[in-house]
Amino acid sequence: MNFDGYLQLHRPEIEATLERLLPRPDGPAATVAEAMRYAVLAGGKRLRPLIVIAACEAAGGAANDALAPGAAIEMLHTYSLVHDDLPAMDDDDLRRGRPTLHKVFGDAVAVLAGDALHTLAFEILGRYPERDDRSSYRADAVVTLARAAGVAGMVGGQIADLEAEGRPPDGERLRWIHRHKTGALFSASAEIGALAAGAGLPAREALARFGAAVGLAFQIADDILDETSTAEALGKTPGKDMAVGKATYPALYGLDASRAAAREIIAEGVAGLREHGLISDPLDSLAEAAVARSR
Repeated sequence: MNFDGYLQLHRPEIEATLERLLPRPDGPAATVAEAMRYAVLAGGKRLRPLIVIAACEAAGGAANDALAPGAAIEMLHTYSLVHDDLPAMDDDDLRRGRPTLHKVFGDAVAVLAGDALHTLAFEILGRYPERDDRSSYRADAVVTLARAAGVAGMVGGQIADLEAEGRPPDGERLRWIHRHKTGALFSASAEIGALAAGAGLPAREALARFGAAVGLAFQIADDILDETSTAEALGKTPGKDMAVGKATYPALYGLDASRAAAREIIAEGVAGLREHGLISDPLDSLAEAAVARSR
């Protein structure tokens, strides 16, 4: 099954799960709940929950067990976008083809909505899948996401990215930024999919390495699109990386070499899964989509 077919198969249930798990905009906290829903239900590629589902299936689990964990990761990812768009960070006006959250609700509500999505993600991971034989795996999933989202993962990558602005690009530092800012959450998505399936440590580690490779290639592709695409195609403002002097693969290596690097990384990630007997058509197509995407 190719990526489009896999997305078409699972997107309705991903969207339904997000809708079900997000708070309703009722009561005194209605404004924050409405903002959370605005940010999450605006669309998006849903690549991270798809990786959770595909990894779960590859490890012998059922897609249904991966839906809530996948939704949790999508919420945490969305929180990072909400905060990243704020004036104190990237100061962006467009996200997923719509005005950014702080442009609609204001900075204070955007901060609180991001905080609420962050905490809700861990609540969901601590509750789902609701099977008695998955209690230890739920605990492991919470730890896995916390590590991937914090200073050892996404947040660490984001601060290194901010501090690299305007400096001469350095290959080693750039790879570190991309592996942490983006790759860590992809790696956690694949490992949490394995946890939802009740998989053992070898499968978890192999899928985590695959996810890390997909995340790094995905970010390289994002760097390329920032230079070559349009706001209409991307759903966000292109050209900002170059404008603020961000460290990117094209800035350091050029477009052609960056494309080649992304494909080499994906090939290594797929080969690693094949060695462990965990490769599947959905995972293969997800890896290809990460580098072949146009938005």
